[in-house]
Amino acid sequence: MPRTSSKTPTADEIAEIATRGGDVSTYFTNKFTVVRPIRRVNVDLTEGMLRELDERAARLNVSRQAVIKTLLRQVLDEGRRHRTGSKRKAI
Repeated sequence: MPRTSSKTPTADEIAEIATRGGDVSTYFTNKFTVVRPIRRVNVDLTEGMLRELDERAARLNVSRQAVIKTLLRQVLDEGRRHRTGSKRKAI
């Protein structure tokens, strides 16, 4: 019985196998997440808002940016739910 390597090949090694025409389908699960490009923006905040953000970030042990993204996502989701709910009531 031939010995097979249990070492997972690197991306470059898989690319080389594919270049030679080898079957690389076993290295892929077809489960992936589409990652959208990130656009950076500048936002002006008051000292009080920054202080509150920093306090919350320290309490949660996460970055200020993580707090901002989480809070913004919650507000946007709530707005979407509110708009969708009000349309359904109008019908």
